[in-house]
Amino acid sequence: MTDDVAAARAAAEERSAFSHPPVDPDVTAAYGDDPDHVIDFHAPRGGTGPAPVVVVLHGGAWRAAHDRRHVGPFAAFLARRGFAVAVVEYRRGAARADGGGPVAGRWPDTFDDVAAALDALPALIREHLPAGDPRRIVLTGHSAGGHLALWAAARHVLPAGSPWRTDAPAPLRGVVALAPIADLEVADKLGVCGGAARELLGGDDHFAERRPHADPALLLPTGIATTLVQGRADTVVPHAVAESYADAAAKAGEVVGVTLLPDVGHFPLIDPAADACAVVAEEIAQLAW
Repeated sequence: MTDDVAAARAAAEERSAFSHPPVDPDVTAAYGDDPDHVIDFHAPRGGTGPAPVVVVLHGGAWRAAHDRRHVGPFAAFLARRGFAVAVVEYRRGAARADGGGPVAGRWPDTFDDVAAALDALPALIREHLPAGDPRRIVLTGHSAGGHLALWAAARHVLPAGSPWRTDAPAPLRGVVALAPIADLEVADKLGVCGGAARELLGGDDHFAERRPHADPALLLPTGIATTLVQGRADTVVPHAVAESYADAAAKAGEVVGVTLLPDVGHFPLIDPAADACAVVAEEIAQLAW
């Protein structure tokens, strides 16, 4: 496949993923004081009894241009499959002082928010999502959100003294990371999302010192069932990034599942119109039910 053909297909996949009408949640609840400190809850459609909860962390290179609303159709798709869904918002990178586009993420705010949201989630589920079972939570995320999902599941292995470290593993059934930016060093070398991984950690002056606190590939083993779903044709986050994480896990004595989908790019994983989205739901179901 020529570069032009690959680029045209990737553009078509992105258009399809963003073509769905917005989907309003059933309830939105706050987990903090900032306008971005909110979680959208989607109740399961059909079924009886409490349903597993899928927690979704959206992508967008940790930049402000994309917020949680673009994964609303994906959340609704999961709700139609019988899952309760919680879509987490978090603070992302603000515009540059020179008037350029937004940087990737905020340090430490982005990580503060994801940690706070996950800590608050069980109580918020009981209050706002009575059809969801807080004892059966699967964490998922796409692209930059996949990075945050893997990181959130690894807080108990953060370096001693890290402000986000927990004493025990998160009570998760598992993690399904979708085209995740799972290895920040490899992503940086490949220039993923215009150098977003380095920006996330504060640029050249802080990248090396902050990686042990932020890079999922350094936070292993987690002891939590983890699957990566990745398109082989992904030109946004190449599958080499996911494979590097899986290799690091294996070296740490942990088996991480990797599902590589042929002829699939970056966005079909969250596109309800794509077959790949059904594969994602099946991977989640294997951990949740």
